[in-house]
Amino acid sequence: MKSRSPQSATSLRRAPHDDAQARMRKYFIMMSVRVICFVLMVVITPYGWHTGVLAVGAVLLPYLAVVVANVGSDTDVVSAVPPERQLATPPENAPDASPARPAVVRIEESRPAPPEQS
Repeated sequence: MKSRSPQSATSLRRAPHDDAQARMRKYFIMMSVRVICFVLMVVITPYGWHTGVLAVGAVLLPYLAVVVANVGSDTDVVSAVPPERQLATPPENAPDASPARPAVVRIEESRPAPPEQS
């Protein structure tokens, strides 16, 4: 008999809206770095080896930004767990295990005696 654990909210995939926002954030950060590379490439003088590094960054970052943004964050395969609980059935040769009767508590109140009249 397999025992299945209940579906965990943490094992569910990220909501599509949240995933899209995270990908847009990555894209925006990488494109901001590209703009910074381009500006620094033009502004920093005298031109030298660093100008070439900044130019390569300004040229390659758009491609990398698109690739990184299109990669989904959920790479794990999550199999869905059915929501119904699996109840254990007693073996056929087991004695009848009917639940014990609950104890009954009775509370009786007595009426106060009427006041004596003199």
